[in-house]
Amino acid sequence: VQLQASGGGSVQAGGSLRLSCTASRGTFEGHGMGWFRQAPGNERKFVAAINWSGGSTRYADSVRGRFTISRDNAKNIVFLQMNSLKPDDTAVYYCAATTVPAATDYRLSYDYWGQGTQVTVSS
Repeated sequence: VQLQASGGGSVQAGGSLRLSCTASRGTFEGHGMGWFRQAPGNERKFVAAINWSGGSTRYADSVRGRFTISRDNAKNIVFLQMNSLKPDDTAVYYCAATTVPAATDYRLSYDYWGQGTQVTVSS
């Protein structure tokens, strides 16, 4: 599975962005999907995950209530809706797929990664 993330950009604090993740080759079918982010000098950290059907989600405490992950399996696309953005949300955001069908926050379980999309939030 080859993943392509898009939708990043620069916004002011309080603004919104929607990230998308598509499969340029292969399919998401049966895969759990996740979003991670990495700020300069920091390790890559879990943001949100969704199970294979879309019926279960998981969020990092820092984004819960502000971000929403969703998926459309018919279109082979996963979204991350980000609202009430803060400067601390500034990072490169990566989508990832795991053969584990559940919504997992365990980074090492993810087998496939997209190239990342930059999100910059200014105060």
